[in-house]
Amino acid sequence: MNVLALDGALGAFSAAIASDGEVAHSRSETGNVALERGLAIVRSLLDASRLTPRDLDRLAVGIGPGGFTGLRIAITYAKTLAQAWERPLVPVSSFDLLEFGRQFERVLTIVVGRPGVVSARYRCGEEIRRGSGEAGEVLGAVLPPHREGTLDVVGAPKDVLRALAERALIVRTFEPLVTPAAAAAALAGALRTPPRSLHEVRADYGELPAVKRTTT
Repeated sequence: MNVLALDGALGAFSAAIASDGEVAHSRSETGNVALERGLAIVRSLLDASRLTPRDLDRLAVGIGPGGFTGLRIAITYAKTLAQAWERPLVPVSSFDLLEFGRQFERVLTIVVGRPGVVSARYRCGEEIRRGSGEAGEVLGAVLPPHREGTLDVVGAPKDVLRALAERALIVRTFEPLVTPAAAAAALAGALRTPPRSLHEVRADYGELPAVKRTTT
């Protein structure tokens, strides 16, 4: 199975192609230029893989939460290509991209949005808690009462780790195993059932974008 994946939510615009469960080619670029060059990046990966759109079985895309602008653009690219090429599109959460390739019994996964704001997901068995906002408030909302043992933490910046330390939690930190994010999306996309319609693929912003006020 050949899967083309895009992600723009996790700090960069990335694209990847996975073939038969392995990442064949990937690319990651930062900045607005990278977002504007998204389709050129896709073309370069297809050329490097010696694939045409007809050779793709499906597409995948990271749906957030994460950076508002990059997330919106990556989903727009993915939906446009999926519709033009008549291929299914698989949505993958940013939390799942950060955790991909590892198995956790109890894990807190952090996605950084705009400055000072994070989205967090706590998982323990079938229990799942989510929240977005200022780090301290989010941790208070998603973490259950203190439990013995070590809490696995993925993707947390220093301020979140400090907030966890203030709660006297013993943590074990992890970086994403599969990078860039689109590479994890390509691998995950091959394992999931696509939704019936592209309209079911929606951005998960985690929070509303910041509002700028102007006066005239």
